[in-house]
Amino acid sequence: MGQVVFHLDKSPGNEAAMTEHIERKVIHPNVDPSRVHLNKELIQFPEGVNDRTEAIRHRLQTAGLGRQIVKNQVQVIRFILSGTPEDMQRIQSEGRLDEWCRDNMDYLKKTYGTENVVAATLHLDETTPHIHASVVPIVREERRKKKTNKQPEQTPKRQYRKKDPNRPRLCADDVMAKDKLIYYQDTYAEAMQKYGLQRGKRGSEARHISLGEFYRSQMVQSENLQTNIELLLTVEEAKQTSIAALEQKEQDAKRKYEQAEEQK
Repeated sequence: MGQVVFHLDKSPGNEAAMTEHIERKVIHPNVDPSRVHLNKELIQFPEGVNDRTEAIRHRLQTAGLGRQIVKNQVQVIRFILSGTPEDMQRIQSEGRLDEWCRDNMDYLKKTYGTENVVAATLHLDETTPHIHASVVPIVREERRKKKTNKQPEQTPKRQYRKKDPNRPRLCADDVMAKDKLIYYQDTYAEAMQKYGLQRGKRGSEARHISLGEFYRSQMVQSENLQTNIELLLTVEEAKQTSIAALEQKEQDAKRKYEQAEEQK
């Protein structure tokens, strides 16, 4: 019985580069260009929204958030959904891939909220079929209380009106709390049992790992040399994309500084 792949990763910032990769506006070395047309969009964007980046922005603007989004606040959580390569190829050969996609989308919408699942793409142009999904971490539950050793005051100086606990707010930390990560792995594996997939070893998945670490772990597990090369190239491409983005930010900041000096 094969294992599920359920990887989630906080977005560090601008999503333009990742959108270009997912929507194949840029073709990476691990992608077979002759099979790009086989990829499928699993979420229909709202009217006037043209790509994944705009879909994330649209959700944030229409969610009714009470607070302004601050710099460096996580705006989207990225998912990779798949399974052991041999099992995913078996599911595809059995003609059950569409059913597998529907069950994956049902799980995401039920777990994170239909409106929060803003984009999902099935990739069939790489070695193993997989889904890239994007979830905006908007929650309505009450804030998780931080643990503290301070003794509560006996007589508070002033009473403040409590905020509405059901008010929507952007909070990736709540969505990716350790106990919830364990819950996701358990419940996702249950949803995928019908496809002959099971949960991985308990304990390791609860830790948040980066996309690069995910690909490296898959590389170690894979016995196929070509797959190893493709995964390694993907990691390197991700590094280069991050470096390019940082260089662009540096240039933009320098240009703004020079403009400000000229105005002075």
